[in-house]
Amino acid sequence: MRIPRMSVMANSRTLSPYHNWTREDLIARLHQLDSAKVVTQSSKNTDSELFSFSSHPRRKIALKFCYSGSEYNGLAFQKDYTPLPTVEGVLFDALARTRLIDPEKGFEGCQWERCGRTDRGVSAAGQVISLWVRSALEISYIQVLNRVLPSTIRVICWSPISETFSARFSCQFRHYKYFFPASPDLDISRMRDGAVRLMGTHDFRNLCTLDGSKQIENYHRAVHRAEISLVGPDESDMDAGAMYVLDLVGNAFLYNQVRSIMAILFLVGSGLEEPHIISSLLNVDPRNPLPPFRPSEPNHVVDRKPSYQIADGLPLVLWDCGYPSEELRWQTDTEISIPGSIPLAHKESPVTMNLRHQLYSIYTRSRIHATLNSHFLRAASHHHPIPFMPLPLSSPDNDLPLLQQQKTILNVPAGGGSYIRTAKYKPLLTRERGDNAEVVNERWRQGRGKKRWAERLARQAQAGSTQPDDGNE
Repeated sequence: MRIPRMSVMANSRTLSPYHNWTREDLIARLHQLDSAKVVTQSSKNTDSELFSFSSHPRRKIALKFCYSGSEYNGLAFQKDYTPLPTVEGVLFDALARTRLIDPEKGFEGCQWERCGRTDRGVSAAGQVISLWVRSALEISYIQVLNRVLPSTIRVICWSPISETFSARFSCQFRHYKYFFPASPDLDISRMRDGAVRLMGTHDFRNLCTLDGSKQIENYHRAVHRAEISLVGPDESDMDAGAMYVLDLVGNAFLYNQVRSIMAILFLVGSGLEEPHIISSLLNVDPRNPLPPFRPSEPNHVVDRKPSYQIADGLPLVLWDCGYPSEELRWQTDTEISIPGSIPLAHKESPVTMNLRHQLYSIYTRSRIHATLNSHFLRAASHHHPIPFMPLPLSSPDNDLPLLQQQKTILNVPAGGGSYIRTAKYKPLLTRERGDNAEVVNERWRQGRGKKRWAERLARQAQAGSTQPDDGNE
């Protein structure tokens, strides 16, 4: 192929190398590049075929890892297009790239199971998956995987497990944390009064997102701990409020359950709802109404979910997944014994030092961003004073009508620095209510989910399992 000579001009440094090529020359060059691409791809396929997964033994392990949810379209792998990658998709690619699993057999081929599903924007500090991997005692899982994973996903430790272990069904509890600042428009004591009512086993159908595709029939979940506590003082001078956290521990959680709970607690903390609204939302059965949480409180029955916006997902994190101690033996690569190697103290190992350094670097950058943003706020405060903040209300029945008469704009906290702006707040029990959960399920089975429901029944019959999808946070 004739390669035309480029004309050199003093002021043409930004011109493309193909600037003076003819149309025929460009087409010929494209054919040349396509041929080279085919050869390269053929070489890659040959290399892949040389590696036979069937010739290697396998073992079943559990991986514990953390990830920043704001970078991903949720944990679970999606077959359809998503605007952001999923955590499982990225982790699966890393395991395939390091030849720990066979990509051709997919998630089913390695019997991939997760502990708790998290939605878009939700993070995890102790997520757990179980799967079968290519076995070799000298493999340093943490080092191998973290080398190819993005910094927003870090494998923390791993454990050998039995063939019957399941990251999902062997889990005894899941611990979620939701962080929020105690801004001047929130009353923490009222929020604590609301949170304590969550303890025990309740029907949480009014405190989750009803999704017919999940076909959940039992909305009872056990909450072992519901506590709001101080994380740290407000280090700024802008009255942003000390940081608090809701710790919620339970056996399992429904879809958007934690974010729904936080949305109601924000309304309670703002003084727009009384703490006993939590008790009312848990009182779902008119035939067997629950007694009042306190003798002097009203006893409303709410058999259908009122309309409200769930809290933002950014502050939510799956903190821990609890398993029987005899089922797992968490370890790091420093505990792998390699013949001829000199054992290092745990804190001196390269893996531990690298992991801590990476996470510390991310933490340092986030602190710098927070400091910069606080200075931006300080700069603006010289010219824009803090506006009137009517929340929290001391008495919703008396204060709310007056504010609405004055057409005062209310900024109701919604978590993660977001707010719901409204001039006319409508109490929860007077709002429009959705359909019963049974109606939602049936409408999905007979409508848009008819084909998927038939396929699901066929899979369950083949596997001999009828376990529902919890639809965790």
